[in-house]
Amino acid sequence: MPTNKKEGIFFTVVMCSLMVLGMTIYNIALVEGFNMGLVKSVAFGFFPGFIVALVLDVVVVAPVAKKLAFKLPINKEKPLQVILAISGCMVCGMVIFMSIFGLVTEGNFSGNIFLNYLIVARNNLVMALPLQWLIVGPLARRILGIYQNRQLETA
Repeated sequence: MPTNKKEGIFFTVVMCSLMVLGMTIYNIALVEGFNMGLVKSVAFGFFPGFIVALVLDVVVVAPVAKKLAFKLPINKEKPLQVILAISGCMVCGMVIFMSIFGLVTEGNFSGNIFLNYLIVARNNLVMALPLQWLIVGPLARRILGIYQNRQLETA
């Protein structure tokens, strides 16, 4: 885990970019399917999604998610429980906001908007939690570990 502000920023950018990439691929594939235009659509959808997600992460979701996670009945002495609690709360918060972002950017305002939101949020949560807990979280922590080791070698 990050030990200083520089590492915290690095970790946040890595985590956010990997989650946005994974969720962008997932959401575009849901709408358009897997085809040759997927890479182009992901390339155009990634950057705006990343900027919005990064701002929401840093300004809104992370502070609330961390406070909420530490109020959960977990053993705070066990790092895995703390990691799962924080990342689970982060995913829930980000799904709430980024599902709105997705609906707005796609202009999906037909029919029952609230029902559309609930469906999109459910679909995103079903993908985001396992993506975070099984792939992105461990990968981001591994990348941070490599970064930290390189920082130690150059010091």
